[in-house]
Amino acid sequence: MKILISTDIEGVAGVFHAEQARAGNGEYERARAWMTAEANAAVQGAFAGGATEVLVNDSHGGFRNLLPDQLDPRARLVLGKPRYLGMMAGVEGCDGVFMVGYHGRAQSRGILAHTINSSAFARVWLGGQEMGEAGLYGALAGEFGVPVLMASGDDVFVEETRPLMPWVRYVRTKQAGGHGSGTTLSPAAAREAIAAAAGQAVREAGGQPLRIPGPVRCRLQAHSPAYADLFCQWPALERVDGVTLVFDAASVQAAVRMLNCLSAMSFMLR
Repeated sequence: MKILISTDIEGVAGVFHAEQARAGNGEYERARAWMTAEANAAVQGAFAGGATEVLVNDSHGGFRNLLPDQLDPRARLVLGKPRYLGMMAGVEGCDGVFMVGYHGRAQSRGILAHTINSSAFARVWLGGQEMGEAGLYGALAGEFGVPVLMASGDDVFVEETRPLMPWVRYVRTKQAGGHGSGTTLSPAAAREAIAAAAGQAVREAGGQPLRIPGPVRCRLQAHSPAYADLFCQWPALERVDGVTLVFDAASVQAAVRMLNCLSAMSFMLR
């Protein structure tokens, strides 16, 4: 069995402040070490459960946060951007996906909650369903016939994702008190829980792909009219109101690629 582990940082135990998720400071260096350790816990659990091959996808920010020299040597690492499949790069040919360190969607009360781009994107809907990164990328994996089997993050992430993918084995690493506060497991306790859930997820392998058949309509609410002005320079996008736009995509993959292109465009306004 081949497993892809997609690893973000905002849902990692002990992470509460944007500085911990942003390169160039000591707090980030500690947080990326915790992120790497949680990825390793998932790797170890996957192999203990019977996996024969594991890929770890660095899925935060610039996609170069995990520490390669600290990674379990049995795993291979997917680093760097741009990538067509983003947080799901490497999913082709896999039997299951783990989402480690994930967070709630934008405008939720989760810790460091956002969807793809915290500065530019306020809310995202796909096929009429509001989604965060877990839903978008879970559906992208589903287009390849690959189910999400295990996921970890704060309680808000778990509560909003469970109705979409109820078969997933969830690990709650912390409880949100607000966008930048809450109660966390210790890193050691989080790693233990992730390893146990990963092993059980592989042994049971009872998930199903999240499928959203194309074509799909994507609705995006920008954080300001300035971002909507910029995004609607792209002729395929239709302006709905001051901050809202829509576009049609042939598939979930096409929708996610468009969202990532818009995210990249947004940097010209910063």
